[in-house]
Amino acid sequence: MALQNRVTPYGEIVAVPARGLMMGNRGILHDDARRIVRPFQVKRWIACVLEFRGRRREVMTPHRYTELFFLDEATAFGAGHRPCAECRRADYNRFLGLWEGWSGAPASADAMDARLHAERIERKRKKTYREDLARLPDGAYVALDGRAWLVWDSSLFAWSDSGYSQRRPRGRGEVEVLTPQSAVAILAAGYRPAIHPTAK
Repeated sequence: MALQNRVTPYGEIVAVPARGLMMGNRGILHDDARRIVRPFQVKRWIACVLEFRGRRREVMTPHRYTELFFLDEATAFGAGHRPCAECRRADYNRFLGLWEGWSGAPASADAMDARLHAERIERKRKKTYREDLARLPDGAYVALDGRAWLVWDSSLFAWSDSGYSQRRPRGRGEVEVLTPQSAVAILAAGYRPAIHPTAK
């Protein structure tokens, strides 16, 4: 039986067998029986590589952080995560530098996490906003027809737990955006997230 540790672009934690290309965490979310009991514990939602310095962990060890998995980095951004400063230092520094250039002020992990948290959660639910599809950068996620779609080049790709399952023309018009506004600004500033090969 699959553990409930896979994250969708809506930020939901679901049980599916596929792991995805990235890992991350939001603190300790599971109990001793490896059941999810809370959607997050901390404001620091990070996205990590699957392997780092040969470290090995038993998934959902009691009293240790909950390992979460994402289809790809764009999915992690859609859910409201950002690059880890330890296992992805170069990506973190690039994200931080673009954040400072966009905001016009020095930033820190704590400052970014506080702002992202305010943009991703509202009354314990996913916070979204409206924007013209033509103005969104590659790597952003939108909600259309009850599904999450990745914006990439001239197309939209439908998210699924095992890859992008459907493609449609990007089009125009106002849409519901899943990716937090600050993360969208970083994408627009030039950050190109890693995406699953099924979108290529």
